[in-house]
Formats: sequence, structure tokens, C-alpha cells
Amino acid sequence: MPRSSPAASVLLPIALLVVAMVSIQSGASLAKSLFPLIGAEGTTALRLGLAAVILSLVMRPWRARLTLQSCRSLLAYGLALGSMNLLFYMSLKTIPLGVAVALEFTGPLALALLSSRRALDFLWVVLAVFGIWLLLPDQAADTRLDPQGMGLALGAGVCWALYIIFGQKAGAQHGSYTAALGTLVAALLVFPIGVWQTAGGLFAAELLPVALAVALMSSALPYSLEMIALTRLPARTFSTLMSMEPAIAALSGLLFLGEQLALNQWLAIGAIILASAGAAATIRPQGKLL
Repeated sequence: MPRSSPAASVLLPIALLVVAMVSIQSGASLAKSLFPLIGAEGTTALRLGLAAVILSLVMRPWRARLTLQSCRSLLAYGLALGSMNLLFYMSLKTIPLGVAVALEFTGPLALALLSSRRALDFLWVVLAVFGIWLLLPDQAADTRLDPQGMGLALGAGVCWALYIIFGQKAGAQHGSYTAALGTLVAALLVFPIGVWQTAGGLFAAELLPVALAVALMSSALPYSLEMIALTRLPARTFSTLMSMEPAIAALSGLLFLGEQLALNQWLAIGAIILASAGAAATIRPQGKLL
């Protein structure tokens, strides 16, 4: 059997990672179409609930050995995951998908920058701050963004950073069961909120096909593809490529939701992408955050 060429061995995981990012952002666009029916809270509850069921059937997390001490990091990981998803979907009610993803990226970017102390890293901070400044509401502009939506997206970014920190701790204790257990905790957190907000409307049968597609596209499929890519790519290359996600989100919002962005918003997304890519490519972490 012929061996795969070096180029193919590199291009395949890159292609899988791009497919994963496209899947996640397409799933987010599809999820936003559910907002008029069950709101952001209900959509988040359905996505996490169905994702928890799918991951549990595949990973069988009941085989994990749980202790009181290990459950603390797992609980924190699940709460961060649930809060991140809920705040992100709530931000999508009032701001475009690409902008929300760019703002959310500031969480892991800040976490990466905190682990390094080189002068070059100041450049990435300046770029990220410049990107956020471009997105600040301008009373004179026709495309001003909702401050509350921006705050929710930034809050999702904080939760993303906490998700990384507690995910590392939980992963060291629970291994391959971590994603399923954490998603289950997140679903238990968000599902009651979704049921309360929709007055039980989550259980309408006509919602199930779309909600299942959202769960598959936003969780099961991309997480699986990302794991394959991560095992075949250097961590720095993986992180740099992930910086493309705000641009993919913006294009997804444009194609599927008709979300037109102003020039300053595209520039802001570009600045945050450049800051994230630069940080991933050049930072030398001093701690265990990365």
C-alpha cells in the first residue's frame, strides 16, 4: 500500500480543522434561526441537552471513576461550558455572528497573553484592544452595535478562558470522559433556564430535527474533527489556524443570515484575528495555561 506524501499528511488535518470550524459556525447560524421560536436560552438548552445525550452514547461516561475532589474541577468545567454557550447565544440576539465570535476570542487570547512576558506580546494586546475599540458603539454611525450584546460576547470569552483552565484540570482526572461529563453538567445548568424561558416550548416535536442538526454541527462533528487534527498538528499550528474562526463566522453570518458588516467591523475582526494568530505563533508560555 503506498504511503501518503508529506504534503498530504499536513493538508489532511488542516482540511479537517477548517471543516470543523465551518461546521461550528454554520451550526451557530442555524441555531440563530431558532431564536424567534424558543429564544437564545431555549436554543442553548436544546443544543447542550442533545449534545450531552449524543456524547454520552458515544463516550459512555458512566464508566468514569468519580470522587468528591475530582468532581469539583468537573463541576467548574461544566459550569464554564454552559455559561459560555448561554452568554454567546444571548449575544447573537443583538450583534452579528462574526462580531460575537471575534469578541469571544478575546478570552483565550487574554489567557495566552497572561502566560507570557515578552515585549512582542504587547503588540498583540494593542491589536486586540484596537479591534475592540473599532467595535465600540458610535452614536453617529448607522451600524452601531448593541453594548449589551457586546458585553455578553465578552462575558462568553471570560467563560471560554475559565473553560480552558478547568478543562485542563478535569481532563487530567477524567481523560476521554471529560467532554461528555462536562457537557452533561452544562446541560443540567442551562436546561432548566431554557424550559422556564419557553414555558415548556422546548418539547415541540417540530423543533427536534433542527435542534439535532445544531447539536451535531456545533458539538459532536467539530469536536471529533478537532481532536483528529490536534493529534496530527503541532499545538502552535493548531492554535494559529483556529484564529481564522471569526472570519469564518462572519462569512457564515453573511451567507446564511444576511448579516452585512461595516468596514470598521471587518477591520476589527481582522485585528482580533491577527492578534490571536500572532499570539499563538510567537508566545512562549511560562506557566501551564497553554
